[in-house]
Amino acid sequence: MNYIAYPRQVILLTSSETVDILGKETEKDNIMAVSWHMPVSSDPEMYAVSISKESFSYKLIEKSKVFTINFMPYSLSEEILFCGENSGKHMDKFKESGLTKEECEKIHCVRIKEALAHIECEVVEMVEVGDYVIIIGKVVGSNINRQDKRPFQAKGEGFTTTKD
Repeated sequence: MNYIAYPRQVILLTSSETVDILGKETEKDNIMAVSWHMPVSSDPEMYAVSISKESFSYKLIEKSKVFTINFMPYSLSEEILFCGENSGKHMDKFKESGLTKEECEKIHCVRIKEALAHIECEVVEMVEVGDYVIIIGKVVGSNINRQDKRPFQAKGEGFTTTKD
Protein backbone atom coordinates (compact mmCIF):
# COMPACT_ATOMS: atom_id res chain seq x y z
CA MET A 1 0.00 0.00 0.00
CA ASN A 2 1.31 3.41 -0.87
CA TYR A 3 1.08 5.78 2.11
CA ILE A 4 1.76 9.06 0.27
CA ALA A 5 -1.89 10.16 0.76
CA TYR A 6 -1.84 9.51 4.52
CA PRO A 7 -2.77 10.43 7.17
CA ARG A 8 -6.47 10.25 6.23
CA GLN A 9 -9.45 10.93 8.49
CA VAL A 10 -11.16 7.71 9.54
CA ILE A 11 -14.95 7.50 9.80
CA LEU A 12 -17.23 4.69 10.84
CA LEU A 13 -19.75 3.74 8.18
CA THR A 14 -22.98 2.16 9.39
CA SER A 15 -25.40 0.07 7.37
CA SER A 16 -28.60 -1.86 8.09
CA GLU A 17 -30.60 -4.45 6.19
CA THR A 18 -32.73 -7.53 6.65
CA VAL A 19 -30.69 -10.66 5.98
CA ASP A 20 -31.37 -14.38 6.06
CA ILE A 21 -29.64 -16.04 9.02
CA LEU A 22 -30.23 -19.79 9.23
CA GLY A 23 -33.53 -19.46 7.37
CA LYS A 24 -34.81 -16.58 9.51
CA GLU A 25 -35.14 -12.98 8.30
CA THR A 26 -33.17 -10.83 10.74
CA GLU A 27 -32.42 -7.09 10.86
CA LYS A 28 -28.62 -6.73 10.81
CA ASP A 29 -26.74 -3.53 11.65
CA ASN A 30 -23.05 -3.18 10.90
CA ILE A 31 -20.12 -0.82 11.46
CA MET A 32 -17.10 -0.50 9.19
CA ALA A 33 -14.01 1.71 9.53
CA VAL A 34 -13.29 3.67 6.33
CA SER A 35 -10.53 6.11 5.44
CA TRP A 36 -11.33 6.37 1.73
CA HIS A 37 -14.24 8.85 1.73
CA MET A 38 -15.03 12.37 0.53
CA PRO A 39 -17.70 14.88 -0.46
CA VAL A 40 -18.17 14.77 -4.25
CA SER A 41 -20.84 17.40 -4.94
CA SER A 42 -22.39 20.39 -3.20
CA ASP A 43 -25.49 20.83 -5.41
CA PRO A 44 -26.99 18.35 -4.84
CA GLU A 45 -24.95 17.35 -1.80
CA MET A 46 -23.30 13.98 -2.36
CA TYR A 47 -20.76 11.94 -0.40
CA ALA A 48 -18.70 8.96 -1.55
CA VAL A 49 -16.99 6.03 0.14
CA SER A 50 -14.74 3.39 -1.36
CA ILE A 51 -15.09 -0.08 0.19
CA SER A 52 -14.20 -3.64 -0.71
CA LYS A 53 -16.69 -5.64 -2.77
CA GLU A 54 -15.99 -8.53 -0.37
CA SER A 55 -17.01 -6.64 2.78
CA PHE A 56 -20.19 -7.42 4.69
CA SER A 57 -21.06 -3.71 4.68
CA TYR A 58 -20.97 -3.68 0.87
CA LYS A 59 -23.53 -6.49 0.75
CA LEU A 60 -25.83 -4.63 3.18
CA ILE A 61 -25.54 -1.33 1.28
CA GLU A 62 -26.01 -3.03 -2.10
CA LYS A 63 -29.35 -4.39 -0.85
CA SER A 64 -30.58 -1.46 1.30
CA LYS A 65 -29.30 1.42 -0.89
CA VAL A 66 -28.53 3.56 2.20
CA PHE A 67 -25.59 4.20 4.53
CA THR A 68 -24.51 6.59 7.27
CA ILE A 69 -21.18 8.34 7.73
CA ASN A 70 -20.24 8.75 11.42
CA PHE A 71 -17.43 11.21 12.23
CA MET A 72 -15.88 9.84 15.40
CA PRO A 73 -13.79 11.43 18.17
CA TYR A 74 -10.12 10.50 18.49
CA SER A 75 -10.85 9.34 22.05
CA LEU A 76 -12.66 6.30 20.56
CA SER A 77 -9.66 5.12 18.51
CA GLU A 78 -9.71 1.64 20.12
CA GLU A 79 -13.35 1.15 19.14
CA ILE A 80 -12.62 2.37 15.60
CA LEU A 81 -9.72 -0.06 15.28
CA PHE A 82 -11.92 -2.90 16.57
CA CYS A 83 -14.57 -2.13 13.95
CA GLY A 84 -11.90 -2.02 11.24
CA GLU A 85 -10.28 -5.31 12.19
CA ASN A 86 -13.41 -7.45 12.62
CA SER A 87 -16.22 -8.50 10.31
CA GLY A 88 -19.79 -7.91 11.40
CA LYS A 89 -21.02 -10.91 9.44
CA HIS A 90 -20.98 -13.16 12.52
CA MET A 91 -20.93 -10.64 15.37
CA ASP A 92 -22.75 -7.57 16.62
CA LYS A 93 -20.08 -4.87 16.41
CA PHE A 94 -22.25 -2.45 18.39
CA LYS A 95 -22.41 -4.88 21.31
CA GLU A 96 -18.77 -5.95 21.08
CA SER A 97 -17.36 -2.41 20.69
CA GLY A 98 -19.62 -0.78 23.28
CA LEU A 99 -20.82 1.82 20.77
CA THR A 100 -24.48 2.85 20.96
CA LYS A 101 -26.80 2.56 17.96
CA GLU A 102 -29.65 4.92 17.28
CA GLU A 103 -32.03 5.22 14.37
CA CYS A 104 -31.32 7.71 11.61
CA GLU A 105 -33.83 10.48 11.02
CA LYS A 106 -34.22 10.33 7.21
CA ILE A 107 -33.27 6.77 6.16
CA HIS A 108 -33.84 3.22 7.38
CA CYS A 109 -30.37 2.77 8.88
CA VAL A 110 -28.62 3.14 12.22
CA ARG A 111 -26.00 5.66 13.27
CA ILE A 112 -23.58 5.87 16.21
CA LYS A 113 -24.72 7.96 19.16
CA GLU A 114 -21.14 8.78 20.24
CA ALA A 115 -20.29 10.29 16.82
CA LEU A 116 -19.32 13.96 16.51
CA ALA A 117 -21.45 14.28 13.36
CA HIS A 118 -23.52 12.15 10.97
CA ILE A 119 -24.29 12.19 7.26
CA GLU A 120 -27.25 10.08 6.09
CA CYS A 121 -27.06 8.99 2.43
CA GLU A 122 -29.17 7.27 -0.22
CA VAL A 123 -27.14 5.45 -2.87
CA VAL A 124 -27.28 7.04 -6.33
CA GLU A 125 -24.42 5.18 -8.01
CA MET A 126 -21.98 2.32 -7.40
CA VAL A 127 -18.81 2.28 -9.50
CA GLU A 128 -16.54 -0.78 -9.53
CA VAL A 129 -12.87 0.15 -9.43
CA GLY A 130 -10.57 -2.88 -9.17
CA ASP A 131 -11.35 -4.80 -6.00
CA TYR A 132 -13.26 -1.85 -4.51
CA VAL A 133 -16.55 -0.08 -5.19
CA ILE A 134 -17.02 3.67 -4.97
CA ILE A 135 -20.48 4.21 -3.51
CA ILE A 136 -21.90 7.66 -4.16
CA GLY A 137 -24.73 8.74 -1.90
CA LYS A 138 -27.08 11.69 -2.00
CA VAL A 139 -27.02 13.43 1.39
CA VAL A 140 -30.57 13.41 2.77
CA GLY A 141 -29.75 14.38 6.35
CA SER A 142 -26.86 15.52 8.50
CA ASN A 143 -26.14 16.90 11.93
CA ILE A 144 -23.22 18.04 14.08
CA ASN A 145 -23.36 16.95 17.72
CA ARG A 146 -20.14 18.56 18.95
CA GLN A 147 -16.58 19.46 17.98
CA ASP A 148 -13.57 17.42 19.11
CA LYS A 149 -10.32 15.99 17.79
CA ARG A 150 -10.84 13.46 15.00
CA PRO A 151 -8.80 10.33 14.23
CA PHE A 152 -6.56 10.12 11.19
CA GLN A 153 -5.12 6.81 9.99
CA ALA A 154 -1.35 6.88 9.90
CA LYS A 155 0.74 4.17 8.27
CA GLY A 156 -0.61 0.76 9.24
CA GLU A 157 -2.94 0.45 12.22
CA GLY A 158 -1.91 3.60 14.07
CA PHE A 159 -3.92 6.79 14.48
CA THR A 160 -2.90 10.39 14.87
CA THR A 161 -4.91 13.59 15.29
CA THR A 162 -4.67 17.34 14.81
CA LYS A 163 -3.52 19.75 17.51
CA ASP A 164 -6.97 21.38 17.73
